[in-house]
Amino acid sequence: MSASSSPRTPVRRDLQGLRALAVVAVVLAHLIGWPRGGFAGVDVFFVISGFLITGLLLRELAATGRISLRDFFARRIRRILPAAVVVLAAVVVVAFVVFNRTQADRTLFDALAALALVANWRFAVEGTDYFHAADAVSPLQHFWTLSVEEQFYLVWPALLLLLVLLLPVAARRTGAARAVVGLAAAAIVVVSGGWAMVQTAGDPTVAYFSTATRAWELAVGALLAVAVPVLGRIPAAFRWVLGWIGAAGVVWSFLIVDPDTMPFPAPWAALPVAAAVLVIAGGVGGDPRQRHLFPLTNPISVFVGDVSYSLYLWHFPVIVFAAVLLPAGAESTLIVVATVVVLAVSGYFLVEQPLHRSPWLRGKATDAAPTPSVVEPDAAPPAVEPEAAPVAARLPSTRPEGWTPGTRYYPGSRPRPSGPLAIGSGAAPDSALEPATTAAPRRSPQTAVRAVAAASAEPAPATPPARSAWAQWRARFRPQFGLGAAGLAIGAGVVVLMTMVAFGSPTIGPLTPAPGDAVAAPADDPVATVQAELAAAVSATQWPALQPSLDEVMQRSSSANPARDCFSPDSGIDLGRCTWGDGGAPRHMYLVGDSSAMAYAPAFKKLAEESGGQWRVTTVGMYGCRFTDVLVQNDGAGVMAACPQRKADVRGMIAADPADLVVVSNAYTLAHTIDGRNLSAGDLLRASQAEVAAYGAAGRMVYLAPPPKGGDLSRCYSPLSAPANCTTAVDPTWNAMQAAAEAVAAETGDHAIASLDFSCVDGVCPAFAGGMPIRYDESHLTVAYAEHIVPVLRAELTATGLF
Repeated sequence: MSASSSPRTPVRRDLQGLRALAVVAVVLAHLIGWPRGGFAGVDVFFVISGFLITGLLLRELAATGRISLRDFFARRIRRILPAAVVVLAAVVVVAFVVFNRTQADRTLFDALAALALVANWRFAVEGTDYFHAADAVSPLQHFWTLSVEEQFYLVWPALLLLLVLLLPVAARRTGAARAVVGLAAAAIVVVSGGWAMVQTAGDPTVAYFSTATRAWELAVGALLAVAVPVLGRIPAAFRWVLGWIGAAGVVWSFLIVDPDTMPFPAPWAALPVAAAVLVIAGGVGGDPRQRHLFPLTNPISVFVGDVSYSLYLWHFPVIVFAAVLLPAGAESTLIVVATVVVLAVSGYFLVEQPLHRSPWLRGKATDAAPTPSVVEPDAAPPAVEPEAAPVAARLPSTRPEGWTPGTRYYPGSRPRPSGPLAIGSGAAPDSALEPATTAAPRRSPQTAVRAVAAASAEPAPATPPARSAWAQWRARFRPQFGLGAAGLAIGAGVVVLMTMVAFGSPTIGPLTPAPGDAVAAPADDPVATVQAELAAAVSATQWPALQPSLDEVMQRSSSANPARDCFSPDSGIDLGRCTWGDGGAPRHMYLVGDSSAMAYAPAFKKLAEESGGQWRVTTVGMYGCRFTDVLVQNDGAGVMAACPQRKADVRGMIAADPADLVVVSNAYTLAHTIDGRNLSAGDLLRASQAEVAAYGAAGRMVYLAPPPKGGDLSRCYSPLSAPANCTTAVDPTWNAMQAAAEAVAAETGDHAIASLDFSCVDGVCPAFAGGMPIRYDESHLTVAYAEHIVPVLRAELTATGLF
């Protein structure tokens, strides 16, 4: 007997409620930021999934002595793929309407990664990429959890199959096989859990998305499935206590886990995992309805658990798109909630449930029975106990012979005839083409048990043709399709009406760029010229035709910068590639710092080349590495390991070829040391002064401020937005850092240059000026704009008397 033909096992309502609790916490955390630890709902999902899927494999193993990988993966495809593909396709289409081209292209690649089940690794790489770590969140980022699960399930059943094959044939359907599965799960818990501790401390971004650091959570669920025979012997009263403590523990974990201060996934993922274990263990062996645990087993919680997979798939794209299309506020939150509910419920009834229950990818024996006997244990279907039982040992139904679902019977009575096709005392058939069913005399339970055992030995009836299975499927789900489509239409209408009531009739601005207004300024005053350009950009109501376009600079990111390799942690310093101007120039200038200095490098390259052979400029540093005498924490890949050596190399370089002028530029954001000590603006500037004091260039130092933080182009720039969406004000942190820089420079006889003259006007900072984008992200100047402001920088440096 294959797993697909095993008897239906009891529904675990508490697990459906646990799913509901987890998915609601995830949605709330993403939507309103509360509870802070709501993201840990995915860890609860991992435990439930490991428990139920391993239970399914154990039932198949006990019934057949084998594991059919073909049947397993067919079930996974039917269960996961249809709803996921619909969401992926819808998100990509909407992305190309709502997002800018760069973000839309990125979303397309995210969708392809999700479809290939490697989304978690894509997001891990992007999260550790210094120049993309702060990009707008992908509307498909939540697909990382599905990738983790499916990667685990590509390996787990195959591993179990190999281990089982090592057992004698006679032992494969006994407790020995269960013990082998338990040992394998325990080994994964130990190895994966240990690696999670190591990688969370060393590389938390990769650890968060990694399958290797999450596999232990699924394996914990697998251990629970192995332990079902033992757990079933726990006294009922104690099981009740476990269930309540576990449910309270899950809620408590969502409330206290703080992603900013508590390392995750290790060790703090252990809290929601342990709580979920208590709920699952407490429900083993008892009444599957678990009525005492009513917060989880009430009809509303169970229904939310049923639709939890669809709810999880739809909620995040709606939240991300709403952030672009709607202003922040309570009205927008209500619209998002309504949209998510409509899409999730419609997706469940129109896509997820019908295709999951369809004959698609089923074997011939299964094709004859469109209603599956094994409930898939992933997200929305009802949860079941993962324990096998022989068919003959199960008691038969106490319903009388000829009982028809939906008909009420009374003790001692027989079915009442109904319909024109009824014969004698039998019930009418469901179709006029089927023969009527005649009620048989009542039998004693002992007789019934013998009859069931005998029936199990009889040859199976002939399998109906596959089209018969599809016909039955269509008959079963046709009414559901109609009701679901109607519900989707009505729900969409309600959402549109809510939007119009809250914000009025939606209007979409022009999608064709309009040229900006030309502003006259004195030709001999570079600051006035740039300020006039900035003022025109602030007053613009439409996106002008920029050269290069915003899409182009966002796509190129830092790759267009000629000095990028001079600031990369992956390559050493090559003075030949990182020095610009006439090699025989009598004066030598150094530009050092983190990525802020790198963004200025094209400007200083042009300064050297236009100096008439008087200056050569060396641009060196490392992005993510602040040139301070303390090591400032940065999560960029390889930065922390390479930063101390790079600063030492620069000190040695300047000592070997002394500087006539040193320009230092570091990020104007607050930070903390690698041991967690917070650094104020004054701390950071004094630490920078302490580092550059070793250069031996006292009085010839210039602290060059980076531009104030601009709008996040990946979020604020789209065909539906206006330039005002991307304008920002000078933030208080920038002001504090600049004040600290001026104070430090005054103390040492050095100089500090602000960047407001070429980045903001009257405290307002636009996204473009002079027909070109200012930044390609929130912080870094584009190559074109860096070259554009050379006259301003030359004037500022000349004013210091050093240039």
